[in-house]
Amino acid sequence: MGETVIEKIIHHNTGKQVKPGDIATVSVDRVMIHDIFIPFVAEKFEEMGFQKLWDPDKAVLIYDHLVPASQLDDTRHFHTGDAFAEKYGMTHVHRSDGICHQLMTEAGYVKPGDVVFGTDSHTTTYGCVGAFSSGIGYTEMASILGTGSMWIRVPETIKVVINGKLPENVMSKDVILRLLGDLGADGATYRALEFTGSTVEEMSVSSRMTMANMAVEAGAKCALFTPDEKTAEYCNVTLNDYQKSLVGDEDASYCKTVVYQAEDFVPVMACPSQVDKIRNVSELSGIPIDQVFIGSCTNGRLEDLQAAAEVLKGRKVADYVKLIVTPASRKIYRQAIELGIMDVLAEAGAIITHPGCGLCCGRTGGILTDGERVVATNNRNFLGRMGTSKVEIYLASPKTAAACAVAGKIV
Repeated sequence: MGETVIEKIIHHNTGKQVKPGDIATVSVDRVMIHDIFIPFVAEKFEEMGFQKLWDPDKAVLIYDHLVPASQLDDTRHFHTGDAFAEKYGMTHVHRSDGICHQLMTEAGYVKPGDVVFGTDSHTTTYGCVGAFSSGIGYTEMASILGTGSMWIRVPETIKVVINGKLPENVMSKDVILRLLGDLGADGATYRALEFTGSTVEEMSVSSRMTMANMAVEAGAKCALFTPDEKTAEYCNVTLNDYQKSLVGDEDASYCKTVVYQAEDFVPVMACPSQVDKIRNVSELSGIPIDQVFIGSCTNGRLEDLQAAAEVLKGRKVADYVKLIVTPASRKIYRQAIELGIMDVLAEAGAIITHPGCGLCCGRTGGILTDGERVVATNNRNFLGRMGTSKVEIYLASPKTAAACAVAGKIV
């Protein structure tokens, strides 16, 4: 019997062939802790009696959700994190360098075929380069920091096949939103999503990141793309035989296979307040909006900013509409400046912020109030996510979001 991609990764890691439902203890290649969880991880780590990190070089601490601080208690997280990093010899610490999920691949911490865990549900993002990555809680993270290992139940796999050429106005965000609508918010619970097909092969690593990022919105344990030359270039590696083998076998066992033709996709939105409540944008046309947000770990990359700039070039944001743009990292911010993208966005009337998670996690940089409506490129639209429980959040691609900013309504 052949193997799925997740089964191959676990097999390689443990030296044992596995099947869905098996319990396996994996050796961890890298972990990520963000500022929200570091106080709790530190407390649990010492409560468990550990005296040292299993490997300080494999742990990454990233300040991104709480920067700049918006509440008095935020600084406690910074002080606790710095003290923990110094005490245990952590050298990979990022302070406002960007969003954790962007930095983990951008800075080279994650490689194809790795096993990675992070204290954030969207850790599934690193599947874009063919890594098994998943979010965990602070107790599990403390245990990994002390032992370097983690037990998992081998997930079943849903195979997603997409062939053909996407329409010009469709981005990978539309693709993953459509899949979420079809699977449902619980349709991939504790399962792996394995993406394949000619459309997927043509996608950039950034586009794949958007899809892997949102896989968890269907409950997925992880999302996986087969490493290819684009992956190798992005990760600055030469793929070895193991990494090249990370493709689902023809005779592998899948619990479900979903097939799409790329030409059938259209721009869509996730409507308030369910991530799987998907409607074609054309069905929502004319709904007035108060704010547009382009950024986050889902759609804050260079190609996303470029897509928005192409829509906004020579145009202006509608009166009384706020357009907030947040690059996913300092590197992307600088690249966008060098390419003139930031000039286009600024001239259109965009408010450009530092790289970070503030608005997406309802902290800083554009929180909304009762009755306001926002079109956003982030990954969740549940009640209270970006302000009060009476804010309406529509999720869309950067192209769609930019068009809405100009029109002052959904178009």
